[in-house]
Amino acid sequence: MANPLLSEKSMNTAVQRQEGEAGWAAPSGSGRAGSQTAGDWNPPINDGPISTWHGGIMTVSGTANATILMLLLLIASATVTWLSMGKPSADGLVVFPTGWVMGGMIVGLIAVMVGSFKPARAPIAAPVYALAEGIVVGAVSRAYSEAYQGIVLQAVGATLAVFAVMLFLYRSRVIRVTDRSRRIAMGAMFGLLGFYLISGLFAMFGAKATFFAQGSATGILFSVLVAGLAAYNLALNFDMIEYGVRNKMPAYMEWYGALGITVTLVWLYLEILRLLSQLRDRR
Repeated sequence: MANPLLSEKSMNTAVQRQEGEAGWAAPSGSGRAGSQTAGDWNPPINDGPISTWHGGIMTVSGTANATILMLLLLIASATVTWLSMGKPSADGLVVFPTGWVMGGMIVGLIAVMVGSFKPARAPIAAPVYALAEGIVVGAVSRAYSEAYQGIVLQAVGATLAVFAVMLFLYRSRVIRVTDRSRRIAMGAMFGLLGFYLISGLFAMFGAKATFFAQGSATGILFSVLVAGLAAYNLALNFDMIEYGVRNKMPAYMEWYGALGITVTLVWLYLEILRLLSQLRDRR
């Protein structure tokens, strides 16, 4: 699931906190479209003290390059994990590296939290997340591949297609991110997170939500809704990056934006993978 901490508000708060720790904090002032909003980031003025954190300003091309590098690291890590799981047994099963996957999830979560609260550390935290999450993606993908032939390529293709469509719709302003839509999306993500936590708690005691059974109509509908939420989260990421570029935030925020996109793409890919498996079980 995408990290709701990776948002415009957290960008403002985290950058101001980072600059304050470095000995200089930018004053509050104009934020989105020139509005006077307390807590918004302002670029440093030319005739005042500038902290050593500023090695340039955030750009779209820089964010795109950081995102591509993160995806390459994630793919490399996933490939190594995929190959390390060895050949399937006689019954078609492979040994799932539960310990490695749990370790990857924990390291990935820590990296996201560090990148969220310490944006200047994002150039380090973001690649660490990509490598750690690649272990999870590789293991899960291999398990699905053994159960459903060709499903991984379909999921990758669908994820790239959704990304391209959402980018086009956002750039053409067919989809507009508003404060209201952002609040709704964030609320839905927190609600989904709560649902997953409760479901996991019940599962520990042997109880399962039968109405979300694999291949059921309700389960498929739920997967479609979650995948749709993940897709819309891409628009939030694009809006966050555009906001940072427009407000001339520090260059390290490129990695912050890249981290947000990568987290969302991983979430979207896993949801599409699960949706495709449910559709196949429905046949």
